[in-house]
Amino acid sequence: MDTSELKNQIAIVGVGYTPQGKLPGRTAVSFHTEAIRNALADAGVEKEQVDAMFLYRHFDPLAGDYDTTAFTVAEQLGIRPSVVGQEKYCTRDWLFNSIGLLASGLCRYVVISYGDNARSGRRSFVKELSGGKATDDLAAFGDLSTMAKYAMQARRAMDVFGTGPEVWKEIAIAQRQWACLNPIASMYGKPLDDAGYYASALVAEPLRLLDATPSSDGGRAIVMTTVDRAKALGRPFAVLRGFGSANQPVSPFRLRVEDTDSAAKLASTQAFRMAGITCKDVDACELYDCFTYTVEATLRDYGFLEGSSPGEFITRTRIGPGGELPVNTSGGMLSEGYFMGLTPVAEAVMQLTGRCGQRQLGVLPGTRAPSVIVCSDNGAVFQSHVTLVLERGA
Repeated sequence: MDTSELKNQIAIVGVGYTPQGKLPGRTAVSFHTEAIRNALADAGVEKEQVDAMFLYRHFDPLAGDYDTTAFTVAEQLGIRPSVVGQEKYCTRDWLFNSIGLLASGLCRYVVISYGDNARSGRRSFVKELSGGKATDDLAAFGDLSTMAKYAMQARRAMDVFGTGPEVWKEIAIAQRQWACLNPIASMYGKPLDDAGYYASALVAEPLRLLDATPSSDGGRAIVMTTVDRAKALGRPFAVLRGFGSANQPVSPFRLRVEDTDSAAKLASTQAFRMAGITCKDVDACELYDCFTYTVEATLRDYGFLEGSSPGEFITRTRIGPGGELPVNTSGGMLSEGYFMGLTPVAEAVMQLTGRCGQRQLGVLPGTRAPSVIVCSDNGAVFQSHVTLVLERGA
């Protein structure tokens, strides 16, 4: 696949945040609309200029809430996009759809948003049981949740790669350190140490409660356009230097952690080749971190662990504040907020445009100003993957 003509042609020009945490009384639609309005204001783009809008995931509405659809959000915003879309099955198709529409000239501005009232509404990601009865044959084998599926992968990695809780705690602690530099993070002011990690309960062995991302109320949105339009807006922006997407349509219980053709491996290979970089050129990583093990697996598949064991490479001193490879500088989904792939992408744009306050790379002691940041977006259980290589716009 030759994507060289698209290198440095697409930009992210706006990021929209909402209040986040536990916010009773808010609908999921309200978070989408607020995030989109804020992203458009950040970009300096009028809502009438939006040609395409993609909602990041459709969830079943929680008790008393409206069903959130792209039509509903567009109506509340008062816009009539030519294209609307909404992901349902974690296929992570928002990036290629957006790039195709922009590069072809069919659209000028594309908005991608996420919104949910998952925390106050107590959203459950357990689909294998309903009313105490199994809805999936796999429930008979203890495969009762998304976490259980990731736990199977983590357990296999312990045998194959020699990883384990002593590595995952480094990820959890490092990201909590980043969150304590981010005033909007859900875990701001709540430091974590080794004892606190090990004291957290095992939920799906070998994964503990603190290995898993908590749900959040809130929203996040980004605005994408061409680099030429981004320059005309006269505001800071991030450029998509490289990108890749891949799928591994294999049931989670059949996945092999040692598969050299994993979705993450294939997507990152595409993105790095297009961008003309290696791991050594990366200033920071903003990675999808539904679980601590997901961060480890992504670093491995991207090539960062080559020649090292997980325990040698993944340390809080390397990936935490002041380390040589900052990872998930907002605190990530584990410690900032759960907005799926928009958590890492938003933070990368904010870092590249120099708007991260105390945690800003290049301002924080021991760090350098970032030029190249790698982001990941992981769908389902390692089955879909998107890699973005972002650089500072000029």
